[in-house]
Amino acid sequence: MMSDVLLNIDGLSVDYETARGDLKALRDISFDIQKGEIIGIVGESGCGKSTLISSILRLTAPNTRFRQGEIQFKGDDILKLSEKQMRNLRGADISIVFQDPMQSHNPVLSIGQQMLDIQHRIKLSKAEKLKRAAGMLGAVGIPDPEARLKQFPHEFSGGMRQRIAIAMALMSEPDLLIADEPTTALDATLEVQIIERLKELQEEFHCAILFISHHLGVIAELCDRVVVMYAGAVVEKGDVREIFHNPRHPYTRRLIECDPGHIKERARELPTIPGEVPDLIDVPKGCIFKDRCDQAMTKCAEETPALVTLKDGHKAACWLNHEEAEK
Repeated sequence: MMSDVLLNIDGLSVDYETARGDLKALRDISFDIQKGEIIGIVGESGCGKSTLISSILRLTAPNTRFRQGEIQFKGDDILKLSEKQMRNLRGADISIVFQDPMQSHNPVLSIGQQMLDIQHRIKLSKAEKLKRAAGMLGAVGIPDPEARLKQFPHEFSGGMRQRIAIAMALMSEPDLLIADEPTTALDATLEVQIIERLKELQEEFHCAILFISHHLGVIAELCDRVVVMYAGAVVEKGDVREIFHNPRHPYTRRLIECDPGHIKERARELPTIPGEVPDLIDVPKGCIFKDRCDQAMTKCAEETPALVTLKDGHKAACWLNHEEAEK
C-alpha cells in the first residue's frame, strides 16, 4: 500500500559538474522503502552509493546538480524542502551511521556530552537525557553504560565506537536509519555482532533501514530486499532471497561469484570481474555493463535495456530477460 511507503525515489538523476564535463553519478534511480523494512544497496566502489546517500540527506558538494526525479520522504519531496526544513529532518526523522567508527565522534568531548548534544530538540532535564543515553548504550550492548558516559572516544575499541554511533543515530527514534557500510572497518566477529544488534534494534524501534554495503553476505543476512547498482544505475532489484538464489543480471551473478563466501575450492587467486567501470562523463551507448559481460550480444552495444519485471517485483535491466518479461 502506498501509505506504507516511507521513502520513494523516482527517476533520480544526479550529475557533478567538472572541468571535463558533467559526470553522471546517478541515472534514473527508482526504488522505495516501506515502513519497518530493511533495504540493501550493493555494488562496486564508484557505483553511486555515496552519491545516493548524500542526495537523500541533501548534503551534497557545491558542483552537484539534480537533473531530474524526486526523493519523496513521508509524502514530501526532499529536493524541494528549505535548508531549515532539512536541518529539522536530519538527525530526527532520518539518521545515519557512517562507515568509519574511528572518525564518527568528537575526540575532545565525553560520550555522555555528545549524547546530550544530540538530544537538543528534546525538552527533558539533563538527568533525564543522561538516563535515556545510558539506556540506549545498554540497548546496543555497551556494558556498565552509566559509567561509560563519562569516558572519551579513545577509551573505546572500534567495535564499541560503532555501537555507540548506532546508539547516537537511534537517540531520536528516526523513521529511517541509513547505515553506510557500518561494518567495513570491523573484524568478522564484530561484524556479526553489529548485524545481529541492528536486526534487534530495528524490530524494537520499528524503523526502516537503508543498508549500504559491498559485502553480499551481510546483505543476505540482514535485508528484506536488495538493490544492485552499477555505474550510477540500478541493474537489478527484488527480494533478497530471489536475488541471491536466482540472479538475472550478469553483473549480479559475477558479484556473487566474487564473494569469498561462495568460493568452494582453494585457489591462488580470488575471482574478479575483468575490466573497469566506464567513464561516467562520456557514458557509452547501449548496456553500461557490456564491455565487462561475457554474455554480451550485438544488441547490447546498440540499445540500453530497460529495467523489466520478471516476477513478484524482481526486476533486471538485461536483454537476456526481455523475451521472458514479454511473455
